[in-house]
Amino acid sequence: MKALILSDSHGLTELLEVISKRHREDVDLMIHCGDSELEIDAKELQGFHVVRGNCDFRGEFPEEFIHQENDVKIYATHGHLYGIKQTLQKLHYRCRELGATIACFGHSHMLGAEVIDGILFINPGSILLPRMRKEKTYAIIDTYGKSAKVIFYSIDGKELLSSSFDLNQ
Repeated sequence: MKALILSDSHGLTELLEVISKRHREDVDLMIHCGDSELEIDAKELQGFHVVRGNCDFRGEFPEEFIHQENDVKIYATHGHLYGIKQTLQKLHYRCRELGATIACFGHSHMLGAEVIDGILFINPGSILLPRMRKEKTYAIIDTYGKSAKVIFYSIDGKELLSSSFDLNQ
């Protein structure tokens, strides 16, 4: 399974469409981890599974999204309800409750990917207001069996970082 993950677009429309068009034929799933600040039926969000962020007041987006394919279960949320700027512990507990192997979230605008206790946590950064780096970013995860590869891209489609992870629990 291959998934495009982005977050914190904060009202951007044209760039969402550009990224979607660039990758939609190559991915099985597109996830927006919140703070789109768009209406739920915005054409720019077409094809994305979108969760509600702390700045999303214009649509009735769900708080979380769950997708399972084979042995991989992806859990997506914005992160503000789990205090991810302080710790990933509450998000980790939620993933354990659900049996999720991958957690996708935004909120902090800081990209990162790491495995903690068998769960891969991915924050794609922000395509508008990045923190701790200058590049505006998004991610693509490619899972195969119990392995995953996460590639972070700048908004112009250039690969910035790539890491492989073992999802064995």
